[in-house]
Amino acid sequence: MKLPDILIEDEVLVALDKPSGMPVSREAGPGGRASLLSLAREAFGGALSGVHRLDTDASGVVLLSRTKPALDALSGQFQSKTVQKVQHALVVALGEAPAASFSVDLAIGPDEARQGLSRAYKKRGGKPALTEFRVLESFGRFLWIECRPITGRNHQVRVHLASAGLPVLNDALYGDASVRLLLSDIKRGYKGLETERPLVSRLALHATSLGFLHPVSREPVEVVSPLPKDLDIALRNLRKFYRPERMSPRGRRPA
Repeated sequence: MKLPDILIEDEVLVALDKPSGMPVSREAGPGGRASLLSLAREAFGGALSGVHRLDTDASGVVLLSRTKPALDALSGQFQSKTVQKVQHALVVALGEAPAASFSVDLAIGPDEARQGLSRAYKKRGGKPALTEFRVLESFGRFLWIECRPITGRNHQVRVHLASAGLPVLNDALYGDASVRLLLSDIKRGYKGLETERPLVSRLALHATSLGFLHPVSREPVEVVSPLPKDLDIALRNLRKFYRPERMSPRGRRPA
């Protein structure tokens, strides 16, 4: 695998545009997927360290440090909740439409039933977690949402959206895997049903930007990842073709 696109680079830090499906730090597994960190160390040197986490199936900004002082300074900003984190998600509304803006303040802890493979949201126990959300666009059961995680728990955005009845599209852990976004659901007279594939086939979650203070200059820095092609195409089609009468009641092509 090749190194992801470089968003910024200087003498103390590197920010990369991680594609969906690439783990941040885990070494290559049975499928031969190299981690972002291992590829970056080959390209920039072995001293690189990961500053924060991003789910393997999500895409977007990942920040790495090139020195120990930079790592300490950046990690401190994440721990003190001063980093401005913006993510975007295409979600599936399971019930009533949410308010234009809302927040989820719900602790997150290990899901013992799944032996630590995922997380569970809890009213009691777990670690405090807070995410602020804003609905940007609505297409029936599909919503385009801006997510601002204030804390940084594992799977936080996904768990909080699921707890609000708005799981991320194609989230196998917290959503409904049977719901697909198909062009034939929204475009009248669509041809090619026999070979049709979903507009988005992976977790529809993108880490759009990080805002922080540079660890050396202390000047504000904002790193932005452009919207990936699959999410961009899905949104373009929803904006162009979506009409309420063209979408099946359950957000999938009727049988």
